Amino acid sequence: MSRRRSYNDTSTGAADNYIRNFLSGNENSEKSKILLNIIRNELTARQTEIILLYYFKEMSITEISAAQNVTPQAVSKVMATARKKIFRYMKYTFKEFL
Repeated sequence: MSRRRSYNDTSTGAADNYIRNFLSGNENSEKSKILLNIIRNELTARQTEIILLYYFKEMSITEISAAQNVTPQAVSKVMATARKKIFRYMKYTFKEFL
């Protein structure tokens, strides 16, 4: 019998909401600059490209998968890994993430 993995605050939905909230304000804000630095410096090239397409170019997972010539599941997996990594770095920088 297999068990389903349960997620905590770093689940895809929570991490996605935090990232979207940070980006919804002024793009030149200090928080946005820190988030962009994390994306550029801490993610792999593939993760960076997919995150930038999703959050900044507002492409859907299906559109990204077609552009990258990979399955939507592969895009989702890369995004989930990248979000968790971003969330991990952000929680040490901002109290909102604790």
